[in-house]
Amino acid sequence: MSGERAARLAELVAESGLDGLLVGDLVRPGDSGPDAIANVRWLTGFSGTSGLALVGSDERLFFTDFRYVERAAREVDSGFERVRIEHQLVPETAARLRGRVGFDDAQTSVKSLERLREAAPEGVELVPAGGLVERLRRAKDEGEVEAMATAARIADEVYEWLRDRGFEGRTEAEVALAAEVRMRELGAAGASFPPIVAAAENSAVPHHEASDRVIGPGELLLIDMGAKVDGYCSDCTRTFAVGEVSEEEREAYRLVLEAQEAALRAVGSGVGGREADAVARDLLSEAGFGERFGHGLGHGVGLEIHEVPRLGRRSDDILAPGDAVTIEPGVYLPGRFGIRIEDLVIVGADGDVRNLSGFTKALLTVD
Repeated sequence: MSGERAARLAELVAESGLDGLLVGDLVRPGDSGPDAIANVRWLTGFSGTSGLALVGSDERLFFTDFRYVERAAREVDSGFERVRIEHQLVPETAARLRGRVGFDDAQTSVKSLERLREAAPEGVELVPAGGLVERLRRAKDEGEVEAMATAARIADEVYEWLRDRGFEGRTEAEVALAAEVRMRELGAAGASFPPIVAAAENSAVPHHEASDRVIGPGELLLIDMGAKVDGYCSDCTRTFAVGEVSEEEREAYRLVLEAQEAALRAVGSGVGGREADAVARDLLSEAGFGERFGHGLGHGVGLEIHEVPRLGRRSDDILAPGDAVTIEPGVYLPGRFGIRIEDLVIVGADGDVRNLSGFTKALLTVD
């Protein structure tokens, strides 16, 4: 599969008027950022944190140091020539560059670019070319979708397990840790991000960090989590009632669920991210909650938990077959409570949408 991806990237590189493209992190070689790790893994199969790839019309080179030579031998696609770096990754990679070479300007500092220029042979032209790999990564193939589906099923099982154990009297942090441990017990590599567990007033903070706050009766509890399988993420949010909650909270939940299901019906190939967002936002606005829905409707998911496309008020993205996106409207009343309901879906080619999130969206009352 990686060989096919490299061939597709080589075509894109040539179409961009480049002789080659450097894939990887030039800012923190040896401690790569998540974007660079994802690009290298998608392209070559390498899951380590110190590696650069060079792809051109007639070459496929992968560079790493002695720490990862054995891993590269196991993981990197056989179509790549593996090059062992003896001292410094960037300068020794730069010595192999020829012609017009693209680099990811979104992840390259001025200082790192200068180091690359100094080490490159005379006549090499370095060209900003960020986003080429991400453009190809966007459409998920069958293997990628199944990895994400497995991750989503694990998250569903964790939700069921948490529900059965109950919430009252436990801290947010205890629930978050238990969820992560359970994911691993069920076969995940880990969580795709630190689980958000937010009770009552904390649920009004969309990205609340689980704390030592004890979950009490008569409170809403928002849990946002996902598992990671074969490098691929899932993402799902559910909101529970811990004991009996107010009629106001139940009505707000009903409205968020209505908005979420309306947006799910609206998404599909050819639908704009702004258009999909408006479906949920307009419904919540009509109910008086428009100002309480402060984030976008959703985002892409894959090797990273946040990828293109984006679904929001300012999105210019158009959904296409293979897109994996979240649908997650929410309502947040500061100091009181918040509600979010999120599913992960795959956009199909014929107007169909596959929902990977299977745990019930009914407002469950759990002690």
